[in-house]
Amino acid sequence: MTISARDRLVFPLDVKDLAEARGWIDRLRGHVGVFKVGLELFVSAGPDAISAVHDRGARCFLDLKLHDIPATMAGATERAVAREVAFLTVHASAGPRALRGIAEIARGSRTQILAVTILTSFDAAELASIGLDAPSSAAARLAKVATDAGVRGLVCSPEEAGTLKAIVGPEGLLMVPGVRPAGTDHGDQRRVATPASAIASGADYLVVGRPIREAADPVAAAGAIVREIAAALEARS
Repeated sequence: MTISARDRLVFPLDVKDLAEARGWIDRLRGHVGVFKVGLELFVSAGPDAISAVHDRGARCFLDLKLHDIPATMAGATERAVAREVAFLTVHASAGPRALRGIAEIARGSRTQILAVTILTSFDAAELASIGLDAPSSAAARLAKVATDAGVRGLVCSPEEAGTLKAIVGPEGLLMVPGVRPAGTDHGDQRRVATPASAIASGADYLVVGRPIREAADPVAAAGAIVREIAAALEARS
């Protein structure tokens, strides 16, 4: 199945309530294929946030980064699959047993499980402070744990995309945050790349928030990113 450049752009609904979320969906859905519901909005609005995305004809990425005992993660995954979210994140560090169970629950459903490797806010010094290797090696190790457990989607920074694409294989999927168009502020992200370079490295979906949300014209900013994705896909093919 061919995925359009628009459908590869993910906008995070990192807002405080449903009214604001609905406003962003209505404003951007002409240029954004997937809207991400993360912890802030989910804690505020719960499953109604998923409905807000679906009611407007868009796909929902439920970014809760599940990390708990296997039974709890399985139960949460069942509820997400029942709501037909397009993507659901879990931490790869939850381990093989939890990941195998989740992969089995989602098999054949409309929900793609995405295993988070190393958050894009981490740098080597912070990882060392909690006893982990450099981002590249830690991400590769966690990616192997996830794929061996049957999870065929990964979340990683643009810097690890090339290495992890080789691990997940051509049928796997990479969701890549930490994407910043040239000349925009990096914020709290440490391992970043432009949309074009992320696609060239093997990214399948790009999560772009603040460069769109804080732009003088968010619709134009989203449109420019879609055009950059399209050009990079053409160059990659």
